[in-house]
Amino acid sequence: MSGCHCEDQVFDGMSGGYRRVLWTVIAINASMFLVELTAGITANSMSLQADALDFLGDSATYFISLLVIGRPQPIRSKAALFKGASLAVLAVWVLGSTIYRVFILEQPDQLVMGWVGAAALVANLASVLLLLKYRDGDANVRSVWLCSRNDAIGNVAVICAAVLVGQLASAWPDLIVALVMASLFLTSSVKICRQAMAELKTQTAE
Repeated sequence: MSGCHCEDQVFDGMSGGYRRVLWTVIAINASMFLVELTAGITANSMSLQADALDFLGDSATYFISLLVIGRPQPIRSKAALFKGASLAVLAVWVLGSTIYRVFILEQPDQLVMGWVGAAALVANLASVLLLLKYRDGDANVRSVWLCSRNDAIGNVAVICAAVLVGQLASAWPDLIVALVMASLFLTSSVKICRQAMAELKTQTAE
């Protein structure tokens, strides 16, 4: 696993291959943000809109990851902290928007949800496979892997919600998936922030 990591050193992103993978994943995420946001608004789907914002957030945080590669460990750890905090803000926004939508129960278009959710899943699975061998790096590198993995899980949930919306003729599956996605964002935020803080603490001790 050349350029990834070895047993006595955590991979910090210093690899030409990793940079190329990040640029590819950024392009995938930015494209899917535009597709899903348009589809989410058109289909009146809260889960699609939440997933679209996740694509946007990922594009931004992956770009930050590129900027801090090769920088001192404290800077990389602080960048990871920022990304973790951004995930928490995204989770709060999705949570608040979904609670608001509970009082405006308009049934989303399940066909648009299903097809766009499937396209997003393909895009995220491609990203996950590209990033697979870099999943055990430092907090900055690991945050990229966690975001892509969560996106793929979220896409499967959106597809399931689309099926249930059609079967039950109800908007509730869409809203429930949006809430689940918000909780997933918060969980990842905690993991990223904990690892980043531990790295900062280690640097301070040294």
